[in-house]
Amino acid sequence: MFDAMGAAGSADDINAMEIHHWYTKFMKECPSGQLCLHEFKHVLDLHGLTPEADSYVDQVFHTFDMNKDGFIDFLEFIAAINLVIRGKIDQKLKWYFKLYDADGNGCIDKKELLSIFSAIQAINGYTSMTAEEFTNMIFQKIDVNNDGELTLEEFINGVEKDEDLMELITKSFDLSNVLKVIQNGRRNSV
Repeated sequence: MFDAMGAAGSADDINAMEIHHWYTKFMKECPSGQLCLHEFKHVLDLHGLTPEADSYVDQVFHTFDMNKDGFIDFLEFIAAINLVIRGKIDQKLKWYFKLYDADGNGCIDKKELLSIFSAIQAINGYTSMTAEEFTNMIFQKIDVNNDGELTLEEFINGVEKDEDLMELITKSFDLSNVLKVIQNGRRNSV
């Protein structure tokens, strides 16, 4: 029915109690069963963001919206959560790649990576290095043909071969803190 970059059927990995918890939370926040971008930001309590951070959240939403109908339904929501929490590393890397590839041309250039990393820093405060340092290091390590763009293959192969890079990417792009906000139900009272 849907293919979350290889995550089809992987919703089975989440146990029934977790699914019930997420479903209750999802339906409480979103009785229609369809989460639009505005509701998505509201559920995650993401207000007053910088323009960079705001565009990153938009990109996350559109990446989760697998059938591209402008809404995240419960199946897409669970598949996304499962991928972020339990996905195999190559599935996560494909998802990250899709997230960074803002214009959808199948390659990541330095500008795309820089803007995404800046946005992520604004959201989760991860600052072990500047966005410029991070971007330059990624390209220096894994842009094997030095064309200034990363293909999916270069990205996955490069990150999987370099443990430090893998750890850095996993930490800096960790969305589980965002999911904890959902799980704990922390929201501003309206």
